[in-house]
Amino acid sequence: MPPITITQISNAISFGLKRDYVSYDEISIHAKLAAIASEDQAFPDHGGFDWDAIEKSLKPKKKRKKTKIPLGGGASTITQQVAKNVFLWQGHGVSKYIRKVPEMYFTKMIEWIWGKERILEVYLNTIEMGKGIFGIEAAAQTYFKTSAKRLTREQAAKIIACLPNPKKFTVVPLSKRVAWRYPQILREMNNISDDEDIMAIIK
Repeated sequence: MPPITITQISNAISFGLKRDYVSYDEISIHAKLAAIASEDQAFPDHGGFDWDAIEKSLKPKKKRKKTKIPLGGGASTITQQVAKNVFLWQGHGVSKYIRKVPEMYFTKMIEWIWGKERILEVYLNTIEMGKGIFGIEAAAQTYFKTSAKRLTREQAAKIIACLPNPKKFTVVPLSKRVAWRYPQILREMNNISDDEDIMAIIK
């Protein structure tokens, strides 16, 4: 695991830093399944980029009265998020586009060298899950007074439901957005639980 990331440093100044890296075997199967169900259901099959999702994201969107935040993580895969979180930086506007080229490079390197289990392990250990809270172990301890290994399906879904904006979409107290989204994640977890490729990764 990285000793510290740029995102963690920038958050530590304002919010402090809670994190406790744990091994893959110390992470609940429910947390692994919730992450894939919510963020990247094509995770076992792609080589770092979900080209179908990217193509959909580039198409003009029709205006709707109500818009729902889709499950499946949009066009950014778990591997891309790891590349950004571990090796690069967060950011919007111009900095976001400057980051894209090195992000593509690191995404491919990660896929070639690490493999899926290691990618998911690093993702769940380094992702921001609250103000100054990084990783599934720190989130489990902070929100539910338990370990990442003992998280239930509902607890795991609630934690993952705070993404992609855990500072705004709080787990405790339960924000409206997390309360709305985590049951959807639970349904998606049920829907993909018979996928042999996914189960081979998370067990």
